Amino acid sequence: MEKAYSIDSGSASLNERFNLAFGLTALIWITGLVGHFTPLQEWPALALYVIGGIGVVVWRGVAKGEWAGMYLAGGNLKKSLKWGGIAGGILFVMDIVNTVIYYSKGAPPMTDMLGILVNKNFLFLFPILVLAEEFLWRGLMLSSMVEKGFNPHLSVFVTAMCYVLNHYAVAPVGMYERGLMAMMAFPIGILGGYIALKSKNVWGSVLVHMITMFSMVLDIFVIPNLVPSLFHL
Repeated sequence: MEKAYSIDSGSASLNERFNLAFGLTALIWITGLVGHFTPLQEWPALALYVIGGIGVVVWRGVAKGEWAGMYLAGGNLKKSLKWGGIAGGILFVMDIVNTVIYYSKGAPPMTDMLGILVNKNFLFLFPILVLAEEFLWRGLMLSSMVEKGFNPHLSVFVTAMCYVLNHYAVAPVGMYERGLMAMMAFPIGILGGYIALKSKNVWGSVLVHMITMFSMVLDIFVIPNLVPSLFHL
């Protein structure tokens, strides 16, 4: 009886995490859609995304002891961080090269994002945003899909696409800039997803994300000022 109770309890807990992951995603997207047509824009959805992404995972970890189940503890941390560093380095170089080419062709800068980061002083909140994103997509959603028996490759793809589409729901910037961020998000979601999948540990994916966020800061603040001098050498 104890064994049967334990199995049933674990299954119920897994179903709860699965439902929470997709339920929170739906709520964020609905909030973003409604907010888009109001003066509040997507700010309420972004707040729900950050608070909910971190809050739900921390709550499940503290109250239910599900840290390992959500890949926030256990697994192979060393392997996760090693591949996170490698993948992050590759994406960093690719992003910088693409951004230099992008600006050298006269493409417009990300003025909306620049205004948010500078005028609203949100630059230093980037690490918190990264944790919220990784906790929700790779920690909560990916782990619950894999543990429920979904195809691992499908699970990585679905969570990556949810992460990509989420930029249209929560980013309070123009659609063009949302598209640029969504394009950057896809390789992060795929590589981060496979790192978490293979290591059963989310921190390598966090590292990938942190490195690419740093490259995004360079994209916005540094490279536009360097490109003219680079192409006049």
